[in-house]
Parts: sequence; C-alpha cells; structure tokens
Amino acid sequence: MTRAAAVLSAFCAAVLVSMGATSPAQAANTRVAISDFQWSNKTPHIDLGESVTWDWIGPDTQHSVSGQPDNATQWDSDPGAVPPHQLGDTFTIIFDQPGDYLFMCKLHTSVRGTVTVSDTPGDPDSDPGPQAPLNLDFIPPDLQGVYLDTPTVGPRGNGTGLNFSVSERGFTSADYYKLVKKGKGRNARTVKVFQGYSEWSNHVGINKVKFAARDGNFAAKPGKYEALVSATDGSSNISPSTPVQFKIGKKSKK
Repeated sequence: MTRAAAVLSAFCAAVLVSMGATSPAQAANTRVAISDFQWSNKTPHIDLGESVTWDWIGPDTQHSVSGQPDNATQWDSDPGAVPPHQLGDTFTIIFDQPGDYLFMCKLHTSVRGTVTVSDTPGDPDSDPGPQAPLNLDFIPPDLQGVYLDTPTVGPRGNGTGLNFSVSERGFTSADYYKLVKKGKGRNARTVKVFQGYSEWSNHVGINKVKFAARDGNFAAKPGKYEALVSATDGSSNISPSTPVQFKIGKKSKK
C-alpha cells in the first residue's frame, strides 16, 4: 500500500468512527399548538416519561384534546361540553407507557393526531420550548347570500331552508321576532316581539340549514315574523345581522 493510500484509508476509517459515535437526536418534552383548525405537529415523538403540552393560540379556540378509545391511557381536556378556551390555555399529559396514542378534537373529528412514545427513558425535565405567539382575531365573519327557499312556512312546524355563505367556520344563528300590530289609525305601529331562536354549526362557503322549525327554542306559531341572522366565528366575533322576513301559515279549517 502506498503512503497516500494508507493516509486515505486512515482518514476514511476516522470518518466512519466519528459517524458511528454520533448519538441520535434525543426526544424531549414538546408543545403542540391548535390554530386554524389544525395541529402545529400532528405526530409528536417523545421518550418514556416525557410530556406533550397542547396550546390554544387562536384565533379558533373551541377545541378539545381528547384521547381515543384505542389508547392504553385515556385523557380529555374537556370531559363535558367544549367551551371556547381562553387564548394561551394549555393542557399537558405525561406519557409513562410506550406506544402510539391517538388524539382529536371532539367537535371537529378531522382535527386529529398521534403521539408516539418510545421505550427509551426520557428526560421529564427537558425544556419543551416557548409557547407559539397568540393569533388574535378581531375581524367578524363575512355573511352573504342569505335567503329562504320559500317566505311562507307551513303550519306543521317543519320550517324551510335557509341558504347563506360565510367566510369562517363557527356557528350561525337566527333570532325570531313576531311582527305584532299595535294601536289604531295614526297610532298604528308594528312592534317586534322576541319568540325564540335557532342555531347551527357552519362550514366555510355555502350552507343550507332548517329554518324556523318547531323545537324547544321556537314554538313556530302562525303569524308574520322577522329573523335576524348572524354568524359567529371561533374568536366570538359576530357578523352584522341580516333581516329575513317570513310568514308561518295557519292550519286550514275542515
């Protein structure tokens, strides 16, 4: 072997030893933010005994972090109803068993992910890093194209279709006011008397919902009505109301 070849062989051996001596990156406590209906990290990887902290950074905050039935350990940030969280709220789980742990939002089942826990003992005191900046939203959703399938609703309480388009996920509501005539002659006037409401979850784009149907929140009695329709986003911003007039007919006499 020539001297040059020997030097090259020794160099390559040193490089291989150096590469082999390099330890793999260690997992650590980690953070996952929920924003715009998606997780910042859908597949966090940690070691045994370490934790995952979920952060509500907005603008949408009405989400849960809920373990699924296939998991060895169950957890739920909101065991009952899921209210809008405060911006900056956190929820932390320490994982003391290896495996894959499924999680999702109970209200939005497509918002899901998996925590993978290795069987390597981890560092429960490791720094998960800072919380991501909060996303503040003060802009109300854009509600457009509000109209009814028919302005006259039958007396059976089945309601009619309400069509609309909205720019953000959230919920849309209608407050129902009966138009009641008061007074006579020059003193005649029409007053609005609140009769109930309806509320529906909405997605981005065109929506169609059952409007003015009889239920526990609206008696749907015969008469002339005006509904004020508005949309609310995940940051509790409310659009301007759109008035919709309609009539509920009387049952025909036999």
